[in-house]
Amino acid sequence: MRLFPAVGLIGPRQCGKTTLARQIQAEMGPKAVYYDLEDPADYSRFADPGLLLNNLSAKTIIIDEIQRRPELFSVLRSVIDKNRKNGRFLLLGSASPEMIRGASESLAGRIAYIEATPFHLSELPQDNETENKHWLRGGFPGSWLARNNSNAQTWMAAFARTFIERDLNTLFGTTFEPSLMFRLWRMLAHHHGQIWNAASFAKGLDISPVTVNRYADYLEGAFMVRKLQPWSANTGKRLTKSPKLYLRDPGILHYLLGIHDRNTLLNHPSVGYSWEGYVIEQICSRLPENTFPFFYRTHDGAEMDLVIVKGVKPVACVEVKLTTAPSVSRGMTQSIMDLGCKNNYIITPGEAEQWKIREDITVYGLRDFIGGMNGKLLK
Repeated sequence: MRLFPAVGLIGPRQCGKTTLARQIQAEMGPKAVYYDLEDPADYSRFADPGLLLNNLSAKTIIIDEIQRRPELFSVLRSVIDKNRKNGRFLLLGSASPEMIRGASESLAGRIAYIEATPFHLSELPQDNETENKHWLRGGFPGSWLARNNSNAQTWMAAFARTFIERDLNTLFGTTFEPSLMFRLWRMLAHHHGQIWNAASFAKGLDISPVTVNRYADYLEGAFMVRKLQPWSANTGKRLTKSPKLYLRDPGILHYLLGIHDRNTLLNHPSVGYSWEGYVIEQICSRLPENTFPFFYRTHDGAEMDLVIVKGVKPVACVEVKLTTAPSVSRGMTQSIMDLGCKNNYIITPGEAEQWKIREDITVYGLRDFIGGMNGKLLK
């Protein structure tokens, strides 16, 4: 806010955006004013947004759920250009497509975006029990702070129902059949971490692949799903071209899979995919600027769970293993050769000390790896 006239704080519902904005408002006191566009009274105040915003030129204006009024972005551009002062607007949104699309047309060079996520592992107490609980329940405050796993499941069930029945329609201005969207969500949970095949989902749901892709885009736009794209290296080999889809929060994943406790999780057929998605999300949410995540897979068996790329160069290859005694697979070896990557890692559960399993491959515990990502690990 010291560097830009507007800051966009975007992220999923119930992750803590409003709490943070209210804290900022409290610290600023009378210098800040807050509007929630889901409140009918605040919504009606923007009948003449230019007049309202110009009369508050001396204050920092916080607008929550701004995707409900995407036409505001053109007004904000005019207001900012008349009085270009940093820290004038803090804009909160729960949907990325409408917010970014409107801003890209109107606020380029005037706004910086920050993605707010549910609690991240590095923000929580440093012990194995925390990692286990976080992997099971996820990072949404309502689930994480619940008294026990049963209460966490109750919160997750209410969140999922509200999200499907109300929030998606509100966010994207469309009408979903809730039962259909919930079936899609459950199918995604059972295919978590696998290659996306819209035709297969369309057949199971009896709708068109175009509709399935659009619904998946909505879930991605609401920060519920991460599409991990394949890295198209110039290796001369046949590569997988479709993305992998992951449910970003493990608590939601486990709720949809009927997993209520750690024992059930460890004995579930999807436990490996669950751990893989959990690790990838923790890493992706904390990548340094100008680095981007991909995966790598060829038709002849080379595969890497995560390839971190800077510019056009892979700077790190990461394989995720749900074991404290990992081995190096043939697919990982071939991927390292194909990509020519010097920084290669295997991520395991717990607080294991780093050690070299091979001269060019180092084993890390997840928390230690995240802690070193801004240092030499990605150089």
